[in-house]
Amino acid sequence: MVPLSLLSLYHQLEVLPQLASPAAHARELVFGFALAVIAGYLLGPLPRRRLAGLVALWAVGRLGVLAWPLMYVATLADGLFALWVAGLLVPRFMAAKKWRNRILSPLLGLICLLGVVTLTWRYLGDMPTTAPLMHQSVLWLVLLMTFMGGRIIAPAVNGYLMRQFGQSGAGVQPRIEAGLIVLLGVAPFLMLWPRLQPLAAVLALAAGGLVLLRLYRWGPGQCRQRPDLLALMAGYAWLGVGLVLMARTWWLPAHDSAPLHAFTIGALGTLASTVMLRQAILRTKARPEREWALMPLVVLFATAAILRLWALETGSAWLGVLWGAALAWSLAWLLVAGRLWYWIGRLPTPRPSAN
Repeated sequence: MVPLSLLSLYHQLEVLPQLASPAAHARELVFGFALAVIAGYLLGPLPRRRLAGLVALWAVGRLGVLAWPLMYVATLADGLFALWVAGLLVPRFMAAKKWRNRILSPLLGLICLLGVVTLTWRYLGDMPTTAPLMHQSVLWLVLLMTFMGGRIIAPAVNGYLMRQFGQSGAGVQPRIEAGLIVLLGVAPFLMLWPRLQPLAAVLALAAGGLVLLRLYRWGPGQCRQRPDLLALMAGYAWLGVGLVLMARTWWLPAHDSAPLHAFTIGALGTLASTVMLRQAILRTKARPEREWALMPLVVLFATAAILRLWALETGSAWLGVLWGAALAWSLAWLLVAGRLWYWIGRLPTPRPSAN
């Protein structure tokens, strides 16, 4: 979708008019890609019919970038996919005992609701609320990645440190996690009012500092022999970098959406790809630290993120730089697809039932 977005935006590709706007490009990345990643990770194993239904709705929903008549069918499928995911996920976290875990329920519900609301852009076009809603969607995704990333990285690092050095690591760091939830839960609301945006910038800066402090306490230096853990930490570091860049943007009079790509390319790309590969490798009973593609993926996603952040500063070369970012992003996901194909082919064959 990223190369197709560039073709539609800057090369007048009339076949895909629904991708010819920054909002449509952003929506495909957040609600076409990220929402599917969220569903795939949090839903866990599903009955085959339910899984097939979700995948079918998601696949038909991607046809929404085409013109009428398929756009109407795709819009309905895309909306049903988001609502179905919400119906499956929201009740699951409402019963959690700790408030830090219960926060996932309204957060996931809000992300899915925004996925439905933003479908109206296909028919109403760009409105004054389009950019703020898309920014809100990315910021709520940042809160989710900050929370879930910590819950993935902390036990993985702890397990490694216990086996390697006989000592536990910093763990989840609940006080920092609580602080991040409060800061990242308040900042998106404050940024909606121009007079409160400087305060939102302070909160974002504080959240970025806490993310980097949390990362430092996990001890990346002790995990030099585990590229899979270093890749997860690199993705988490992009959250901290993005929050610092976002704080600067909110503090200045002229706002720029470029820092959002630190989250959607650097953080989401690196975290999602690493989690996918680790899950596939662990299911084959192999060791994820031996996966050669992890560090190249970190470099590719970092290259894509840096080029996209830098693009508008390059003068007349900006379009070539954007294409460089799209190429790095696409190569990274093609590499992920190839490695997933490799590891899925090595999954153990289920034993036939005794009955």
